[in-house]
Amino acid sequence: MAPMTRKPHPARHPTTAPHRGASRHSSPSSRLDPAIAARLKRSTDGLVPAIAQQYDTGEVLMLGWMNDEALHRTLTTGRCTYWSRSRQEYWVKGDTSGHVQYVKSVALDCDADTVLVKVDQVGAACHTGARTCFDADVLIEDAVSDVQSLGQ
Repeated sequence: MAPMTRKPHPARHPTTAPHRGASRHSSPSSRLDPAIAARLKRSTDGLVPAIAQQYDTGEVLMLGWMNDEALHRTLTTGRCTYWSRSRQEYWVKGDTSGHVQYVKSVALDCDADTVLVKVDQVGAACHTGARTCFDADVLIEDAVSDVQSLGQ
């Protein structure tokens, strides 16, 4: 009896063969609109940074990573889907924690190398349980006042 070979799970491999309008690092099985895929500038591992921002306050919540398929799922499901670089799999924010991100809008920056997702965040955005990932380690605060006082 021949040994069984295990085929890789397609969701765990975001960077394989190219498809029309995309780099060799984009998801071949992605259902992302080819016009959007053609505009994206991805990292060498086929990802774009995705900033999650609270839609009504402007509060920056977190930074995640998306490949073409994660962006497609985010655009079509109304929930943020990210690519976990450590686990090498998709994750929908809130599926395990209950801290859901409901998508309000999605935009590309001027270079098409970063995605801004405005969300309605339910609960904590950070895996530590904090509201945002940017609360704990503030490097400088009220920089404008400090600079203005130096000029006097």
